[in-house]
Amino acid sequence: MPPQTDQKTAGQEAASFKPLTWDDLTSRPRPAADATVAYGADHMQKVDVWVPAGPGPHPVVLMVHGGCWQTSIADRTLMDRVAGDLRDSGIAVWNIDYRGVDRAGGGYPGTFADAAAAADRLLTEAARFRLDPSRVVAVGHSAGGHLALWLAGRSRLPRSSPLHTATPLPIHHVISLGGLPDLEATAASPDNGCGIKVVERLVGSDRADPYADTSVPRLFPLGVAQTLINGREDRIIPYRMATDYVARATAAGDRVALVTVPETGHVELVTPDTAAWAATRTAIRTALGMRD
Repeated sequence: MPPQTDQKTAGQEAASFKPLTWDDLTSRPRPAADATVAYGADHMQKVDVWVPAGPGPHPVVLMVHGGCWQTSIADRTLMDRVAGDLRDSGIAVWNIDYRGVDRAGGGYPGTFADAAAAADRLLTEAARFRLDPSRVVAVGHSAGGHLALWLAGRSRLPRSSPLHTATPLPIHHVISLGGLPDLEATAASPDNGCGIKVVERLVGSDRADPYADTSVPRLFPLGVAQTLINGREDRIIPYRMATDYVARATAAGDRVALVTVPETGHVELVTPDTAAWAATRTAIRTALGMRD
């Protein structure tokens, strides 16, 4: 029957799909940022700024890299190619770095405090780089998807948390690319590409309730529009982490969309000239009210 034939064909296509590797991405030419801003003394407490041509003020993508929250796996330069692509299309990029759990001062609260400080520095540097702080979309990949969502929900942190900030950078839309949005679900899923031990180091597992101010669903409703973009053949981040999160966020009253890209793995999500990045760029421009 035709439906069976279609299913078999789709299955064959998925089986034959060969995902991009990190070497496929990093072997490409890497463009350079226009400036680097330090927000702390540590080598990782830096932000690279990508500024389009023209007088501005420019809409901004607050970009957060992944790497399982570990400095030894990835840093902000992993996002340089897509940052350059956005700059070429008239969008500024505020590409943040932070201390991972494997670096002195990382983990709880350092990794979160770094991401927050890096984001908030945009407010003080906006005039210098001709940025429009009223038009900010946060985009995070993998573990950075968690941090981007967390940054968007920071205004809901309890005052008792050491991560609470009175006036955090307003984020108007957040886009998670193959992210790990729910830390409690991640810690209960040994099949996730980051493992479960790293989550314990990230949240400070010796605390009474380590997820209260670190896991995004604990902050629902965020009150910020959210888009999750996931590869259907992502072998690093289980697809259910996106669908489960969308269900929980929607039930809590948030506006959340899931974009599923077929024949797409994890690396494609941050690689220019892929269907996944085309979908992301469209989502960014739509969120910023820009016309193609």
